[in-house]
Amino acid sequence: MQVFVARQPILTSNEEVYAYELLYRSSDQNVFNEIDGDSATKSVLINSFLTIGYEQLSEGKPCFINFTENLLKEGLVTYFPPEMIVVEILENIEITQEIVDICRELKGLGYQLALDDFVFNEQSLLLFDLLEVIDIIKIDVRTTSREKQQFIIRNLKPFHVIFLAEKVETREEYEACLEDGYTYFQGYFFSKPVIVASEDIPVYNSVFVESLYELSKQEPDLHALATIIEHDVSLSYKLIKLINSPAFKLTTTINSVKQAIVLLGFDEIRKWIYLLAFTEASALNMNKLNETTKLCLTRAKACELIAFESNKNHDASSYFLTGMFSLMDTLLNRSLLVIISDLPLDQKIKEALLGLENEYKDALDTVLAIENADWDLIEKYSRKINIDQNKLFSIHADSILWSQTFIRSFS
Repeated sequence: MQVFVARQPILTSNEEVYAYELLYRSSDQNVFNEIDGDSATKSVLINSFLTIGYEQLSEGKPCFINFTENLLKEGLVTYFPPEMIVVEILENIEITQEIVDICRELKGLGYQLALDDFVFNEQSLLLFDLLEVIDIIKIDVRTTSREKQQFIIRNLKPFHVIFLAEKVETREEYEACLEDGYTYFQGYFFSKPVIVASEDIPVYNSVFVESLYELSKQEPDLHALATIIEHDVSLSYKLIKLINSPAFKLTTTINSVKQAIVLLGFDEIRKWIYLLAFTEASALNMNKLNETTKLCLTRAKACELIAFESNKNHDASSYFLTGMFSLMDTLLNRSLLVIISDLPLDQKIKEALLGLENEYKDALDTVLAIENADWDLIEKYSRKINIDQNKLFSIHADSILWSQTFIRSFS
């Protein structure tokens, strides 16, 4: 049975990653099948922790994993160290004395336990027994009214549980959840732009502007470009350090800016100048820098690999830039339209970022579908771009590893 795995970040109130939830489906159905839940979970656990690797998948952070009633009874949880996983008790599991006893035993072994899609049933006496050993309660803010959420949080305070808000997709929802007492947040609200009217758009260092201007010409001048970059010691150092890092897998060492340009070509140098420029700018928002920058890099690499897989090697740098700039509005707290208006990006990249249909947007939408574990869209885009779903998930896993390697090299 083919199994797909995706991860979704769980954030703290500072918008830093606390953990990841592993999301899984069977490839032949594209929706979660309760009947096949046991096999799917077992396969995902094996593929995630043994094939992909725990460090690559979660970067050492805990992984939230849904466990079925059968798997809890089989003791599968105990195959994995407590620091690796948070055990999610599915909402459709009947709370019996046996389940309470199993959870109590897991708690004693050091595992964190979470109730998924929690609904408060005041009539269930066993629920209160279970709550004595629960660490985290997940509440779907899309299906639970705010009044009901507040009621649950208020009445369960004596159990000293931590509340996690699921499906948080707007800044307003996030702030409401903060006010109501949630500690953790799950959803893609952090990918949404936050417009701060009182801020100016960060000004790039002049060397970035000059470099990008030269690279925007139909026939850039190699000597002029190298001279511009070499005038900035910091940029020269960072560029050569990055290109010499394992992320590039080059077979020779680069010792000069001009050598880097000759070896990689104008398209690749343009890509990395953009990357350094936006990394410098994103440092203005350190709360979001690490995870959002990592997500940008993962998207960029995934789009690039999709280009390679589609035999569009000559456009690979443009695919890369499309993925990399997809969260620039989040990093800089400005409208994407304003940010890209003055950048010498290819028009098709700008159109893709602004939501207009083209091959770059198809690649980006495919990557977003994998991030969101939207199995229907993954199937749709797999057919549209003519890349097998297994290959797409392999591309995503490779991109995560690449972005981690890159960030370690840059730090």
